[in-house]
Amino acid sequence: MSIKENFGHHSFASNNAFHTITRRSLIHFFVASGTVACLTTNFSRKPLADINDTLEHISKPRILGQSNAPIHITEYYSMTCSHCRDFHNITFPELKTNLIDTGKVKFEFSPFPLDGLALRAHAIARALPENKYFGMVTLLMSKQDEWIKAQDPLKALYRYGQLAGMSASDFNGLMQNRPLLEKIVEMRQKNSVAWQIKATPSFVINDEKMISGNISFEEFKSELADYEI
Repeated sequence: MSIKENFGHHSFASNNAFHTITRRSLIHFFVASGTVACLTTNFSRKPLADINDTLEHISKPRILGQSNAPIHITEYYSMTCSHCRDFHNITFPELKTNLIDTGKVKFEFSPFPLDGLALRAHAIARALPENKYFGMVTLLMSKQDEWIKAQDPLKALYRYGQLAGMSASDFNGLMQNRPLLEKIVEMRQKNSVAWQIKATPSFVINDEKMISGNISFEEFKSELADYEI
């Protein structure tokens, strides 16, 4: 059964091929092939301090815009969601130019993977230095159809990681870094409970209001009418 598509968002209220990710179902993603070029790097052999440093880096908010912007928008999105793709490719550039770059909005990207492939794509972006994160999100969203439909999606993702300076051993270690992947799932689950998110993309405005769907820039502006912009 394919995922439901309603009103420009991906809804996952019912069972579907993308699966609602839980800690139990996550284990199945590690059983599947998670390396390229037959390399194996086990992050569990790294010192605990290194792992904790990595988890801290993964968990840090990824925010575009001025820290004193009056409006804080958090987007919950999945790398494999077509509506998230369309929002990032069509609406977001206009939102960035008119609201983020002008100091009116600070915009936070929060991972909400709908499947194992999305989980790994989010991991690649968040493992990069923060100054490369937003560029990787833009790249993966602009090329989404190519890598999710590739014969070997992981190899396709690795090629994009290479563009950001990620080696094969880095990539393989990342794909098998269970604590890191579980941390991203934990972030998704926490926000799912806090905001009762049932679709992607979803947006929370100033911790007060949630809207969902691949909405246009004009629709976005109308949702912000009650705020000073």
